Amino acid sequence: MDRNELYIKGPQRMHGELLIQGSKNAALPILAATVLGKGIFILHHCPKISDVEHMLELLIDAGCRAYWEGHMLIVDTRELRNYRVSGNGAGKMRSTVTLLGSILGRMHQVEIPYPGGCTIGKRPIDLHLRGLEQLGAVFEHQEHTLLGKAALLHGAPVYLGFPSVGATENVLLAAVLAEGVTVIHGAAMEPEIVELACFLRKMGAKIRGEGTPVITVEGVEKLHAAEYIVPSDRIVAGTYLFGAAMTRGEVRLLHVPLSHLGNLPGLLGQMGAVVEAEEDWIYVRMDQQLKAIPYVVTAPFPGFPTDLQSALMAALSTASGISFIEEKIFEARFQIVEELRKMGASIASEESFALIDGDDRLHGATVEARELRGGAALIMAALAAEGETFIRGMEYVCRGYENINEDLKKLGVKEINAGAGNKKENP
Repeated sequence: MDRNELYIKGPQRMHGELLIQGSKNAALPILAATVLGKGIFILHHCPKISDVEHMLELLIDAGCRAYWEGHMLIVDTRELRNYRVSGNGAGKMRSTVTLLGSILGRMHQVEIPYPGGCTIGKRPIDLHLRGLEQLGAVFEHQEHTLLGKAALLHGAPVYLGFPSVGATENVLLAAVLAEGVTVIHGAAMEPEIVELACFLRKMGAKIRGEGTPVITVEGVEKLHAAEYIVPSDRIVAGTYLFGAAMTRGEVRLLHVPLSHLGNLPGLLGQMGAVVEAEEDWIYVRMDQQLKAIPYVVTAPFPGFPTDLQSALMAALSTASGISFIEEKIFEARFQIVEELRKMGASIASEESFALIDGDDRLHGATVEARELRGGAALIMAALAAEGETFIRGMEYVCRGYENINEDLKKLGVKEINAGAGNKKENP
């Protein structure tokens, strides 16, 4: 039985309450930040996902110790000695690159393989390198490895040509122990940047302006260990909200910071959903077929997130009328189109544009997850579809969703089975 396969029989209506898991995109840079201080760190509500496990492999390979107690993660960084990142997880995920700034900050040199992750475009790291170079780092490119050195990191004005989350995180991580003041212009404003800055401040860093395009960092001599609660995952929450809308469901998601959701509640309302929300929860009910959205464009926060574009596309494929999506962040984010077409969706796409002619119902099919967010979107589509859907490539989904099967069961989904195989192919 292959645990990277999922069987769903639809249609099924999502309903109920769920406590949302910790955020992947917040936890990974926070884990990278732990190497900047010597001590024992305690992270509550940390998601048990494969990307976090890969990051822990890298930290352990560098000399750290880490262990779980429920959803509390304890990381001991006192014995970190190795500036070479070479564990099994090193080439598997994009977030490996976040260790550039933190290991440079502590060890003054770093060696990492070029980062991997989902196949959603080139995702160059030139912004990361230019930002770190302005703080005094020097990089050498080898065939599969990136070497960095910085005898002395110094504060400087850093100008990012695009508000890259990863580049902002890397410069922030390197700047907190640099000598002098660093001002990051054109910084990303995502909630995960705010969380990283808050965590670093708990470690003793001096940071202000996070959540705005200009972040100021005053370097300090040393940082110490800290305890922190990882926020809930806004992308997981958004996935389930679109799933509820597609299945004409009714869900209340708990422990979700409303401020992290940006324009998502308004968009769901535009699609015809009843939306209620307070500071740390959101309720969505859909009683009718979804309404089409004439135009949606992905954008840096507080715009619509690229990580939810696939889930939105799946939802709009069941809406009444024609919708148009423009993808402005990643150039290969439409890998779900071919799979949704197998389920009966009418989608025309070219480069960064997709035109969706919605219909009331999809049908089951054998489909394949090709990347993390597209895989989760296919699961939502399968819940709304008539008949049996067999999804391969669930290892991608496990990178960001702690246990999507159990989450859905808590939200009223019954006909779902991990590793069940295609009933026709594997009786």
